[in-house]
Amino acid sequence: MLASSLNPTTEATTHTPDWQAAVTDACARIAPSWPLDQMIAVNPFWEMRDLPFTRVASRMAALNGTCCQNQAALAGQGNGPAAAETASMPEHWQNLSAQLDRNRDTAHQVGWQDEVVHQISQFCGDYFQRLDAGDFKADAQDLYHSWLQMTRADRGIAIVMGEPSLPSQFQVLPDQHEKLITDALDALASQPDYAPDYAHALLLDINGWSSWAAYLRWQARLSGHEEDLLPGLLAIRLAWELAIWRHVQHVGGAIFAELKQRWLKQWDAWPEMLQTHEQSQTTGWRQQTEAESAYQSQMAEKLLTRPENPSSDDQPLKLQAAFCIDVRSEVYRRALEAQNPAIQTLGFAGFFGLPISYRPKGTGFCRPQLPGLLAPALEVTEAEPADSFSRQSLANHSHWSQFSNAGPASFSFIESMGLAGLGRMVRKTFFGKSSDNPVDQLHKGQTEFEIRQNGTLLGAAEKAELAGGILRAMTLTHDFAPTVLLVGHGSSTRNNPHAAGLDCGACGGQTGSVNVRVLAGILNDKDVRAALAEQGILIPSETRFVGALHNTTTDEVECSGDVPDEIRGFLANAGAQARRERALRLGIANESDVDSAIKKRSQDWSEVRPEWGLAGNASFIVAPRSATRHLDLGGRSFLHDYRWREDEGFNILELIMTAPMVVTHWINLQYFMSVTDNLHYGSGNKVLHNVVGGHLGVFEGNGGDLRIGLPLQSVHDGQRWVHEPLRLSVYLAAPKEAIAEIARKHKVVKDLIGNDWLYLFRINDEHTSIERFYQNQWQTVACDSNR
Repeated sequence: MLASSLNPTTEATTHTPDWQAAVTDACARIAPSWPLDQMIAVNPFWEMRDLPFTRVASRMAALNGTCCQNQAALAGQGNGPAAAETASMPEHWQNLSAQLDRNRDTAHQVGWQDEVVHQISQFCGDYFQRLDAGDFKADAQDLYHSWLQMTRADRGIAIVMGEPSLPSQFQVLPDQHEKLITDALDALASQPDYAPDYAHALLLDINGWSSWAAYLRWQARLSGHEEDLLPGLLAIRLAWELAIWRHVQHVGGAIFAELKQRWLKQWDAWPEMLQTHEQSQTTGWRQQTEAESAYQSQMAEKLLTRPENPSSDDQPLKLQAAFCIDVRSEVYRRALEAQNPAIQTLGFAGFFGLPISYRPKGTGFCRPQLPGLLAPALEVTEAEPADSFSRQSLANHSHWSQFSNAGPASFSFIESMGLAGLGRMVRKTFFGKSSDNPVDQLHKGQTEFEIRQNGTLLGAAEKAELAGGILRAMTLTHDFAPTVLLVGHGSSTRNNPHAAGLDCGACGGQTGSVNVRVLAGILNDKDVRAALAEQGILIPSETRFVGALHNTTTDEVECSGDVPDEIRGFLANAGAQARRERALRLGIANESDVDSAIKKRSQDWSEVRPEWGLAGNASFIVAPRSATRHLDLGGRSFLHDYRWREDEGFNILELIMTAPMVVTHWINLQYFMSVTDNLHYGSGNKVLHNVVGGHLGVFEGNGGDLRIGLPLQSVHDGQRWVHEPLRLSVYLAAPKEAIAEIARKHKVVKDLIGNDWLYLFRINDEHTSIERFYQNQWQTVACDSNR
């Protein structure tokens, strides 16, 4: 060990450790965070899924005080956001800047830690905005060197910190990021074996920007190449550590001696610190498991209950409606089915199996319409370009939004624009329409889309091959109703930078409107139907597919084509019933006109809680709808239709377990962490948000790190949490051998199950027992003794 040989004068060691491996290890731990206009939920610890969740939780707590447990419940201190802050936690690792703040009067002076984060964050906001605009191409070296040039020219740092000689330390830093990393770790990492953890702790200081760099890395890998800016970002953070160390050594005297002693002692104590945090969480994990077991017991009681009046399969259907698996669809589906026994609903991934990006014809815009796990394989455009007026409106909206959403403009927008801005706000509040995205407006009214793969139009045979796979995955291959609605979903809110987080995550944070309209067009094509018939899928000539959009804020369903008046009545009545149910959670159930109150919320610029999104999500059920149609699942369950007897080779089950199950887990863990630690993995108070770079993310106030995750108002109503942090419980109605084989085949699935990131259960065919799959073993956890 090198603690005793560290030389603060030469900053050299007698050891030549592999610092590059430490950097690679640390950077590999950072999960991506998507931009605001494509916001999808992510497990913030996704890149550490090969470790048990409990171990990740204790390590993260030791590194920077991250809390992965429901501390409010654990401490018995109520249900407010401050409760977690008051729950005691052991001391965690302190980076050098935070260590030095112990000797600083932070009540009257800017703290080192605050200045480091603020300075790096302000630079990143400018740098990544220009990179996003395509002004230049970047790599880790360019990122570091750009920061170094800016910092060397910045005289304000010395003034802000009251340290006149500090700038000289930046002048002598290496120009190459790899050399900087080597110099810094040689000087500061007294225990080379722990260097990956130190590097990780530094990245966590600027976790928002680290997550943004990880997103750029993720997108590059989807495109088939490697591009990682995280080493450059780590070099920037290490440069501050090295500059501070040298500066205090130069001017500090006794302060440096004390700092050095604490610093070396912390390195020596790191293993003990890890162990202390692990031990301190034992009670919390026991209570967490008990809460999850209680929910699972309730679910078992429901899932093993037979319907009192089972629906008959012999009754001709009037309507079939396929919805996204989103938990908000469960409420509306239940309400729609209550309108008439001849209505059947289905659950399917919200991108409806279309691996597409959407490019409005005649524009330069292009956006993905599929899960973030995937790269688009197809591109769709309208068969006819949007008119010039619509394209100009899109361009005007883009410029206007960039101004009104930029940096401090959120607070000064009306002040700057005067009556013009006020008029616009009034129009939107009192005369707003259901959608405010001009890209979505371009394809409204269009009935045909062109689909291309590598620039070549798809013909009927290719479309039929695509459609056949989708219909089989939807379990919709026979007994078609005269009207089949394909229902995507979106939301309608105002003055909400996180609006995309309320739209369809499976569509890349967009509405599902494009996807359902494209699929409806494919399935209504007579040539495609003829080709589908050759696959054994016979669609009656009188059956018509219609794309529709479920507005989850208002529970209105808008159809893109004509449907019978009776069906419109079903949809309207279902919406009213769903709104009455949601009004209870929104606290407006006593309003004289619930419908108007809910619709008003969607248009109100001051409304910070227009809807609860996916708050409350706790389970994912993969089974025929007949298994759950009679149940009130409270809008807490993702529902995916599946019939294993129609799944030859269990290819559909494999797809569900490797895609929708992963997506629902991402959603579940983002909501989980936004409650247990909104400081680190939520975006704080949305009233204080300022958009960075048009769409990169938000600051809470005018600085600090880029904030990721959900705003506090998305999970807390001002008095209590509206989301209970429970790990996802997955219920599969499928043979145990098939489930186990898929888990063994796919490491991602194996890790999620075996490392306690989620629970996996099986419902037997008779719906008399539920078994848990864990550590490659099956264990019965519930059974109906009466059958």
